[in-house]
Parts: sequence; structure tokens; C-alpha cells
Amino acid sequence: MKQRSEKIVERIIQEHKDQKKKKNNESATHEDFVDVLLKFQDRMTLEIFAAGSETSSSAVDWAMAEMIRNRRVMKKAQEEVRQVFNKKGKVDEAGISDLKYLKSVVKETLRLHPSAPLLLPRESINAWAIGRDPKYWTEPESFMPERFVDSNIDFKGNNFEYIPFGAGRRICPGISYGVLNIELPLAFLLYHFDWKLPYGLKHEDLDMTELFGVSVRRKDHLSVIPIAYDDLKINSQEG
Repeated sequence: MKQRSEKIVERIIQEHKDQKKKKNNESATHEDFVDVLLKFQDRMTLEIFAAGSETSSSAVDWAMAEMIRNRRVMKKAQEEVRQVFNKKGKVDEAGISDLKYLKSVVKETLRLHPSAPLLLPRESINAWAIGRDPKYWTEPESFMPERFVDSNIDFKGNNFEYIPFGAGRRICPGISYGVLNIELPLAFLLYHFDWKLPYGLKHEDLDMTELFGVSVRRKDHLSVIPIAYDDLKINSQEG
């Protein structure tokens, strides 16, 4: 019965989509309830992608800044990424699951710099403060991805000391999409380039000032110099 009902609904939706294509160049004369629902579906999809893109780009920025300040972490993450993808010669989604250390880097980044520091609605929960609470975290102000290696703490909201995406009924519905949107760009950046700071700036002097709002962004854009990995390989072979 359930399968029959689903087929009927799918047929109705497809009929409305087909009619919309036919009337694409004509003025709409009538819209029923299904047409309205399909419009809302398109808008919600756009909103999810737009919101996810902004918070993910901010997280990538924070992760790169933290790794540049912590060269040991950068080296370890870069070695892992290049070991996984060197045979392929490119980064792809299929290999992301093998990047255990990079996943820990992402978790540690979101612990210190959650994209949404205050979880709404109703009574606000300060996810930013929870992630830095010394009752739950050893050296809470230090960037240590190793704390998540072999740990069962994840993004699902089961561990209330770590809720960058919220928890319970109001947990972010786009966790998988959001996390992949952080992991994949980071893997690209770490695989294809080495990174250094300009103008003799020291790593420990990198400005990490936060700009608070609906999301937490870096006050200043991260300014770094990329060195192509292919050039590094050629130079090492010539040497």
C-alpha cells in the first residue's frame, strides 16, 4: 500500500513538473497546492545550499589559519592527504573517508570556532563557550586535533560538550553536506599547495581575532602564499 501511494504521489509531482516545462514560455494561468509546494521546495533547497556555503567557507578559513599557526599539524595533515591521493594524482570525494587525521582537524576547528556560536531558538546555548570549557577539555585554548583521534565524539549531538551543529530535534539537518564542504576544500588546498606567510610574518603572530555575529568569522582575511605541489616535486627530483 505504501509503495502504491508513493508511486501515485511521484506521478502527480512529475505531471506538475512536465506541465511547468511546457508552460515555461507562457504566463501561468493557474497554480494548485502541489505547484506551491514545489516552489517552496526550490526555495528551501537554495537556502540550504547558501547557508551551508557561508558557514563552510568560514570553517575552511579557520582551519587553514590554525594549521598555519601550528606547523606540526599542517605537516601531519598534508602528509596524510598526499599519501592517500598521490596514486590518483587528484583529490576526490571517494578518498575523504580515509583522511582520519584531517577529520580530527575539522572537529578541532569546529570546537574552537563553531560556525554558529549561539544555538537558537528560545533559550540560547553558547556552543562557543562549551567548546572551550576546561571542565570538559584539556588545554581548551590549544589547537590539538589529536584529542579527537580514536575518540567516539562526533557531530551528531550525543556528546553535549561538543555541539557545533546543535543537538536533538533542532540539530542542523545538513551536517553531512556541511562537513564534506569543509573536508573536501581542505584536502584540495593541502594536496595541491604548500603554504607560507608573506612579509616575514611569524606563524605564532598570525592574527586570530574573531568577529562575532550570527556566525563567527576571522576579523581579517587570511593572507598566505601558495606554492604548487607539482613544482615542489619537480624541484626535489632535480635536486
